[in-house]
Amino acid sequence: MGDTGPTGPVMDRDEVDRALARLGAEHEAIETSLLALQDHAGRRLLEGAELTGVTAERWSAAEASITLLWSYFDAYTGALRTAREIRSRRRWSSREDLAELTELLRGEAVTVSGQATANAPTLQGGPGRLSERYSLVTLVERMNQLYAGSLDMVVAADAVWSALPARIDLLAAELQRTRKLAHSVGVRPGEHPAGDDLERITRTLTRLREQVISDPLAFWQPAQGSSAPGGGRPDTTVYDREARALEEVRREIDAVLAVRQDAEQRIVRLRDVLSRADRTLAEARTARGEVLAKIAATEVPVVGGPPIVLQEQLAAAAEYRRHAQWHRLSPLLESLEEKAEDELLRARESLTAVTAPLAVRAELRGRLDAYKAKMARLGHAEDPELAEKYEKARRMLWSAPCDLRVAEQAVLRYQHAAAELLGTARRVPGQGGPVDRTGPGA
Repeated sequence: MGDTGPTGPVMDRDEVDRALARLGAEHEAIETSLLALQDHAGRRLLEGAELTGVTAERWSAAEASITLLWSYFDAYTGALRTAREIRSRRRWSSREDLAELTELLRGEAVTVSGQATANAPTLQGGPGRLSERYSLVTLVERMNQLYAGSLDMVVAADAVWSALPARIDLLAAELQRTRKLAHSVGVRPGEHPAGDDLERITRTLTRLREQVISDPLAFWQPAQGSSAPGGGRPDTTVYDREARALEEVRREIDAVLAVRQDAEQRIVRLRDVLSRADRTLAEARTARGEVLAKIAATEVPVVGGPPIVLQEQLAAAAEYRRHAQWHRLSPLLESLEEKAEDELLRARESLTAVTAPLAVRAELRGRLDAYKAKMARLGHAEDPELAEKYEKARRMLWSAPCDLRVAEQAVLRYQHAAAELLGTARRVPGQGGPVDRTGPGA
């Protein structure tokens, strides 16, 4: 190859021309990238923003890196220009020219002032130097490092700013609509949990937007294992949580709105149910007096009065409806509807319990008359013993007060006598004698 020096063998003309072509293309690519970084929307936003936190720290370092990038690029440009000038001196470069070009293209011939590298302690050779010398290859490597780090920071901040503030603003607009709707149905802070939730969501979204604007990198999640600039995604954890909370509040308000739409019908139905319960209880009280007068030797349950508290709650519900306090009306109606149905059931059970002795007497009367009709159909209506037993049982059942236990025994004796007369006697439970089990219609 010829003479050698500190940078190795002297390059020939073809090697020099190929190196200059490669370096020229590289210079053009680097310049395009630097200009794109300079014009990047994220960089312009960072330059004009009032930053805090991790973003302020990283942008300060990135600004120093970008400044150093341009210093390196200027030095690189100068070295390339010098090399081209040397090569253009003559068509066939002399050995001295080729030696100078070899040193410039391969050696540490590019000088960068110490002031330019002062803000990049990780890249300078040592503190306090007036200047640094680099080879073109080393200079390109360092520019690539600085460019990748700066672009990563700019792209990440821009991605957060492009994604989160707009989404927060949309959610805030939905929040405002929900707050107006909530206020219209009486859901207000301090009066309803959903109103308190809306206040908390409002505060959180306001604070979140301020933090995202001033410190976007605090909301950036780098992609695991990715070395590409801007690899990652915005962290939407807080936003997503508040969006879910707002959706839950909206569902609660929708439920309150549903109450507003059918509140009148529900109150009318409640009045009807409670009225039926009252009428049933009144009927039970009347029936109890009748039972006590007509049935002897039996326990009749006491009938309670209508629950005053339900009427008071129903009046409160009507008042809530009049004053459009739907958030209070909603839970009250749900509770009242359940209690009203329970009250109607209780009244019906009370009536059934009170009238049970009358039902027993009616059953005994029906059974006695049915057997009498059967015996008459079979030609035994005039039997004196049977007629006597029938008359005793009838007097007991149609007299007041009626002793049901004694009357039942009289009916059973009549059945027993009828069975014996018919010759189809079967055992009667508890009587030790026969009774017709085939029924009065047999």
